[in-house]
Parts: sequence; C-alpha cells; structure tokens
Amino acid sequence: MRLGLSPIHSYSSRAACQPRRHVPVAWVDLLVIVLLAAAGPASAANRTVAKPSPPLEEIIVTASLRDQSATELPASITVLGQDTLQSAGLQHFADVLGLVPNLNWSGGTSRPRFFQLRGIGELEQYQGAPNPSVGFLIDDIDLSGVGMPATLFDTEQVEVLRGPQGTRYGANALAGLVKIKTRDASTTPDLHVEVTGADHDTWSAGMAGGGPIGDAGSAWRIAGQTFSSDGFLHNAYLVRDDTNGRDESTLRGKLRWALAPGWRADLAALYVDIDNGFDAFTPDNSRTMLSDRPGRDAQRTRGVSADVAGRIVDYTVRSVSAYAWSDSVYSFDGDWGNDAYWGEFAPYDYFSRYARERSTLSQDLRIESNPGGAVDWVAGIYALRLNEDSQQRDEFAGELLRPLLATHYAATSLAAYGEAEWQLPHDVSLTAGMRAETRSADYSDSNGARFDPRDTMVGGQVSLQGPLGESNQWYATVARGYKAGGFNIGQFVPDERRQFTPEYLWNAESGMRFSDAGARVQGDIALFYMWREDQQVATSFQLDPGDPLSYVFYTDNAARGRNYGLEASLAWQPVERLSLGATLGLLHTEYVGYQYGERNLDGREQAHAPGYQYSLSAQWGGGEGWMARADLNGVDAFYFDTSHDQRSAPYTLLNLKAGYSHGPWSVEAWVRNVMNENYAVRGFYFGLEPPDYANKLYVQRGDGRLAGITLQWRW
Repeated sequence: MRLGLSPIHSYSSRAACQPRRHVPVAWVDLLVIVLLAAAGPASAANRTVAKPSPPLEEIIVTASLRDQSATELPASITVLGQDTLQSAGLQHFADVLGLVPNLNWSGGTSRPRFFQLRGIGELEQYQGAPNPSVGFLIDDIDLSGVGMPATLFDTEQVEVLRGPQGTRYGANALAGLVKIKTRDASTTPDLHVEVTGADHDTWSAGMAGGGPIGDAGSAWRIAGQTFSSDGFLHNAYLVRDDTNGRDESTLRGKLRWALAPGWRADLAALYVDIDNGFDAFTPDNSRTMLSDRPGRDAQRTRGVSADVAGRIVDYTVRSVSAYAWSDSVYSFDGDWGNDAYWGEFAPYDYFSRYARERSTLSQDLRIESNPGGAVDWVAGIYALRLNEDSQQRDEFAGELLRPLLATHYAATSLAAYGEAEWQLPHDVSLTAGMRAETRSADYSDSNGARFDPRDTMVGGQVSLQGPLGESNQWYATVARGYKAGGFNIGQFVPDERRQFTPEYLWNAESGMRFSDAGARVQGDIALFYMWREDQQVATSFQLDPGDPLSYVFYTDNAARGRNYGLEASLAWQPVERLSLGATLGLLHTEYVGYQYGERNLDGREQAHAPGYQYSLSAQWGGGEGWMARADLNGVDAFYFDTSHDQRSAPYTLLNLKAGYSHGPWSVEAWVRNVMNENYAVRGFYFGLEPPDYANKLYVQRGDGRLAGITLQWRW
C-alpha cells in the first residue's frame, strides 16, 4: 500500500545598467507574514475544494540498468518527483540540492557544476582534462562535469544514486550518479503556462505542452522557458547590479514513436543557453563588488538522445544513444578590484578567461531477460567518445601575462557489463554485477606537452535483499567503483606530479525501508563505509604571491581515504491534508597516510564534505484551494580545500511558499532564504592584497533572500 505522505521520496536503495534596487525590509516582512498566515484557517468565501493528498504512485527509477521500482533497488537513492520539484524548487537543480542527503556542491561558478556525493567529487576544472567522479545525465545525455543546464522547468523527476555505480555507469560515477528526467511525451493533451516576477529584477516565463500523434500511441512534447535575475550582488565601482546576473533560456522537445507492436522509440532534444555574469568575490568578502572587469560564466549546450526498445523472441533489446555539444566561457577579474581601490599599487589588474568546447557521443546496447524467470539478467556493451578543446588566456593590464595555452583532449571508453538476480528461499534475492572498462586518452597543448594514458578498470557489486516483516525490507551491498587516471597540465606543474593513477572505491552498505499504513509513515535508513584506494585529491598552491593568477591546480594520489556515515529519510502524514518530511545525512571523511608538502594530512577531513546535512519540510493543502509549504535545510561546516585548513561556517536556509488555486489557475507567493543567511559556497586561501600579500580566506557567498510571485495556468 502507498501512503499519501511527503512529496520528497528518498530511498536507501546575462542586461542594461540600472539603479540598484533593494527590497524594503517591511515589504519582505509583510510577505513572510502573508505566507505564514496562509497556513491558517481559510475563508469560507470560496468553496472550490482542493483535493486531498493523493496516494503516492510507485516510483520508477530509470538510472538503473533496468527500469525498477525504487523499493527494489539495493542502493541508497533519493528520488525527487514532479510535485516536490514544483513546490520546493524555483528555477534550477541548485534549488533542491538541500533535499538530498550527503549531496554537496562547490561554488566558483554561477550555477552548480561540480558535485560531491558522500564527500567525493571535483571542486573545479581550471586545469587538466575532464575526469568527473559524479555522473550527471539529463534525459540520458551525458553532461558530467558540465551540469549547469539543469533547469527545472517541466522536469518530471530527479534521481540521485549514492555510492559507486561501477556496473551501471563505470568510471564517470565513482561517487554516484545524478539523473534528471524531463516530462515524457504523452497521448493525453496538456498545456502549461507559467510566469514569475520577483525582486532583484527577477522574472521568468515558460510554456510547455504536448499531445498525441495519430492513434497508434505516438506523442510529442515541447517546453521552453526564459529566466533572468540581477544576481543579488552590487558592483559599487561600476554602479551596476547585474555583473553577477543570470540569463538562462531552455528549449526541450520529446517524441514517443510507436515503431511496431512491442517496439517504441523515445527521442529527446535540448538546447540550453546559460549566459550568466560572474562577479562573486571581493577583497573584503562582502556582497559589494569592486571589480572593474566583471567575468562571465556562460555555457551553451545542445543535446539529443534516442532510447529504442523492443522484443525479440523472449528478450528485450534496448539501445540508448546520445550526443551533446557544449561551448563555454568562464572568466573572472583576477584581482577583484580596480585601480582606484588599489591606489599606490596600481596598476594591479589581472584577468583570466577559459574557453572550452566539449562533445560527448555515447552508445549503450543491452539485452534483458524476461522478468520473473529463475534468473533475471541484463548484459550490454557501452562506448563513450569525449572531445574537449580549450584555451586559457591570462592578462595583466590588458596584455598577455603569459603565452596563450591551447589544449586538445580526446578519450574513448569501451565497456562490457552484466548483472543477474537470483531468487533465494524466504523471498530473499541475490544480485551480482560486473563491468570491465578501458579508457584510452590523447592530450596535446601549445606548450608541447603530450600524454596518452591507457587504463583498464574493473568494478561491480554483490547485493542481498529481502523482506523484514510484512511491509519492511532490508538490503546489504558490497560494491567496487573506479575512476580513470590522468595528468596535470600547465608550465608550473612539477614533473613528478604530471600524471596520476586510477582510484578505486570499495563501498559496504546496508539499509532498510519501512512503512506503516495505519500510522501513515514511511522511511528508510542506510549505513555505509567506503574505502578509497589511491585516492585522487585536488591540490593547489600559489607560485607568486604578487600574481593571483599563478594559482596552480593539480590532482595527486593520496595513499588512501575513508568515508562513512548514514543517510535517512522519514515521511509522515499525521492528518489528511498535512505532510511532513525529513532527511538526514551524516558523514565522516578522512585522509589516510597522506602527506602534502610539509603538511601531514593523515586523519584530516576531506574537502567539501560536511559532517551533517538535514532537511525538514511541511506541506499543507487546505480545503478551499489554499496551500502552504516550508522547507528548512541545514549544512555543517566543511573544509574548502586540501591545500589549507580554512573552513566554512554551518548554515541554515528557510524557504516558504503559499498559494491558492481555482480551476486551471493557481498563484503562489514565495520567499527563498527568508532569513537572508550569509553563507559561503566556495573558499580560497592565498595572497592577493599588496603590499605584503598575506594569505587570507576569500569566499563566494550563496544566494541571498529572494521573494516573488508565480502565476500558472494548466489545461
């Protein structure tokens, strides 16, 4: 039986210069009061009755080898459905990250691009070839390491699989996998129009719709949206509010094609244009910027995928093909100031620009047995071709500081995999899978450097699961994941640290899921212990204290690492129209036997790995068309990097929303970061300020308070 509980499902298995606008504090306070009051008894003037919370539908996970119910996966997984994304989110995947236990992200960009699961994942890509630890897919299109196009409009589901996905996705999913699934084409006609207005010159407009093609089961869907905001920060030198602004456009299309009896093809295409400013750091760590040359964080992505499946005799054959091409520009003011600010030390004027073009072409071909047999199995082959060309330009006072660095990188991954499930006595099942993968890479650059690493890696998992009483389940899994080796580029990298070897990750995990129909409660809990061998660690150092662009980034192999902790979620419906939810992630990480220069990091926590993360949510649906929701997310302190011991401060974010619906219309008033929490999402510790260039912590702040109204019409 499915319960009508929390809408969070977690399972263990670019703008003209304008005067600066401030939101009057009294206006914000009034909006908060309205939001809170909306949760009280509604007027009886309108008797359009809102429907009670419906029972939860079965959640199907599409990021596994076979589409499965989330309850059948022996893994720690969080699934955010369409209702949750609509009620808890606003524009981007960043809005709902706090609902996923042990998922963090590193700033340094305008939108999250680099993620960490259970403390494992990249912090940036200033130098070096792409080598992600967290897989990132949108409609089966591989965007690992370039995840900025994750806009939420017309998104159906977000799936986060924690732990190594050695069988499913191989080298790009050492720490786990994030898959975003947009709404499928359907034979049921529908149309959705949405308009949002908010402070900080924020507005958006979107429209989505679809319907049948003929009468054979084929269908189409198209969705488009544009979003703009000034970015929360004020540049006092240029007297502008938009130097850190956001200008984001999304266009997606889907086609479901009934090819023949038993055969279908799902085609998807996307075009996302992210043209954001980047002016996020300042010498005094305030929200008032001083740069004379603001940067830009832009990414334009085009992608297509084709998922074709059908029956041949007693087997299901499935082919998933995808192609993506992204061009991006990332630039920033290297001194974060201007000549007037630096005074007698001027000119002190640095600027850096990275331009990249990246493409991925992937093919996954698999065959599956008939479900319900003595052994359910799936076997397949996989190929991925990745190309990336980049240019790095560093300037001082408008002139080249050092020669332009142009690079070319290409890598081919080939893999074979298989997984089987056996039914044992007492309704216990055993699942085993294995994947063998080889990656061949070629790199060259304008400095004459050449690398051609080759790695062959093997991973997999063994799992047991079974019933625990009438409505509870347990599982236990041992898995091995892997990540390919690589190399460090740039003229300043020491020769002995040019290359690094593959990393392997062992994960032992056990969990249970529980539900009680009478008490209207369900939840899950998972315990995990991960052992990292030849752990890849991102490190950095500054060569010249008077040159902020001489900051060198490279990857090294630590001896070992340990990551262990807990993930849990709870959903409870104490009364018919009230749903409560909670998630918790506890995490301990440490380096084992790692020496960085003269620093002994043995036992120190790893970077961007907070000790705890939690979320509390409450959603109320009244009897006269009213609704209200509150989300509270908390994150513990964490180290910013390996090269220093500076930490963030813990923070808590509160988001509120209230709305009213009547027929096809609905209106919602909302406030994000209600308390205007001043929190850090990235930190660097180095010498920037003359004359002594003393090391100092510089941080990028997260989004401030944002209040607005959204109007929707659905047919």
